[in-house]
Amino acid sequence: MSELPRRIRAQASAREADVMGFVLDMPVQAGRSARLEATDEAPLARALFGIEGVGRIEVADATIWVRKEAAADWSVLKPAIAAAIRQVLDETSAPLGAGGDAREAGDPDAALRQAVEELLERQVNPAVAAHGGHIAVERVGDGNVYLRMSGGCQGCAASSATLRQGVERMLRAALPQIAGIVDVTDHAAGSAPYYARENGPSPVLHRPLPPDMIAWEDGQVVVDPDQLAPRLGLTPQALREAFATGEVVGVTEVGEGADAGKTRIVVRSATRAWAAEIDAGGAAREIPPPRLAEAAADTERDLAARVRAHLEALPADKVPVSYGSLARALGLWLPGSVSRVTRALETTMREDAAAGRPFIAARAVGRGREGLPGKGFFDLARALARGPREGESDRDFHAREAGRLGNVAETAGGR
Repeated sequence: MSELPRRIRAQASAREADVMGFVLDMPVQAGRSARLEATDEAPLARALFGIEGVGRIEVADATIWVRKEAAADWSVLKPAIAAAIRQVLDETSAPLGAGGDAREAGDPDAALRQAVEELLERQVNPAVAAHGGHIAVERVGDGNVYLRMSGGCQGCAASSATLRQGVERMLRAALPQIAGIVDVTDHAAGSAPYYARENGPSPVLHRPLPPDMIAWEDGQVVVDPDQLAPRLGLTPQALREAFATGEVVGVTEVGEGADAGKTRIVVRSATRAWAAEIDAGGAAREIPPPRLAEAAADTERDLAARVRAHLEALPADKVPVSYGSLARALGLWLPGSVSRVTRALETTMREDAAAGRPFIAARAVGRGREGLPGKGFFDLARALARGPREGESDRDFHAREAGRLGNVAETAGGR
């Protein structure tokens, strides 16, 4: 008897008219998924991109997702694509090209990627495909898994729930070595954008946070940077450096009125934002960050004014104050906060020099400096032609500036 032809079922996307899945009875190539390009040498890529009107191809387990060009007609493409798939599968057992097992190569990220891909294709994408969608691994680096949604998942309002409540939970349970899971999908490009193009509320996301991610220290909120980093698409080291340079900023807000007793934390990078809320009982949950960045930007712009007001209002027995204490008093608790405060202090020094006032920054000192400000204070004072006089030591200059501010005895004594 002749062998029966391979069964291929065409499945239209529920959301995108130009996307169609071609579903087989078995995986296209066991343990492999791929996003094919026209320049790829894989047999399936050569066959399908050779058909006029085929624009993009993604292979996931037993499904081959094809995006056609806008002018192409599915009535013409479908039989041609199905025939090409049958021919390739009949001719080779490696339609996606030869590839070894990453777990044998000694690369932990490569091994993790393969393990995630296998779980997605075995447990996730069969269900997602029913809605015309697909979830693929974009890349893996430093234990962080970057996922991209396509088809009906791109722009779907339920994509956050799909990723966070379903996919992430399953992946973390099966692969505890995962450091973080990041959604890199351009949801705004989908047919039902998850993130609105206009300013509006963020998508609904209220997820309890691990108990060790947020803590209180000396009345201030502290967030574990190792757990925060993947939520901003960064490595922990990159996050620490971004805090130090001011590329990532954090704001703490205390609730009023109906929100009394709550504390909101908002952290922003140039491209991402993350927020959490702590209720009166101390329970923390992840919440949608405010859509507009102006609040954080305004806070940064007026930080110098806030520093000045706080230092001017300090009672005599609280002078001088350490940079760290000043940062915490202003609600700045994340790594890099002291750097932000010192930059704000430098701004006040420029303002004071221009106005002929004593440096209010003299009321802030560094830890381990024996009651003196950091070296940058004296360097900037000299650059502003307001530094120590000839033969005057840094300590004497600081005491003189502090004396001009008042509280001479208290400042000279240090803390």
